[in-house]
Amino acid sequence: MMRKMICFIAMAVVSLGVKAQVMQAKSVWATFTVPQMKCWECKSRLEKYLFHETGAGDDASVFKVVVNMFNGTVRINYVPDRITADNLRAAISSAGYDVDSLKANPDSYKLLPPVCKRKDEGGGPQKGKPCNVAPEGED
Repeated sequence: MMRKMICFIAMAVVSLGVKAQVMQAKSVWATFTVPQMKCWECKSRLEKYLFHETGAGDDASVFKVVVNMFNGTVRINYVPDRITADNLRAAISSAGYDVDSLKANPDSYKLLPPVCKRKDEGGGPQKGKPCNVAPEGED
């Protein structure tokens, strides 16, 4: 009887340990400065790229992306056990955008539409063509 009780307790402890390993790590937020992030097209492109590159569903590394087009920042809610802030910074650069002190990947940058280019290269909102206003149907 004692032997059965010890086996039962051991199995309960092991199952709790397995359940703890399966539980998802707590997500955290990181904020990045992305000076080119001034319009809806840039915002949409970056969000699609990040979600595509970091997985979806239960395996997702990134849960939420919040873009502030007025101050050019991107806040990302992610799981640090699956991806790091440096990986996210590299992903933003790979999408063609300057991020913090890291310059955009040159090949990806060339593929951006003119409005998403650096301001000194004619990018960003154009006079009479505000791009920080959501297109119809997007909020």
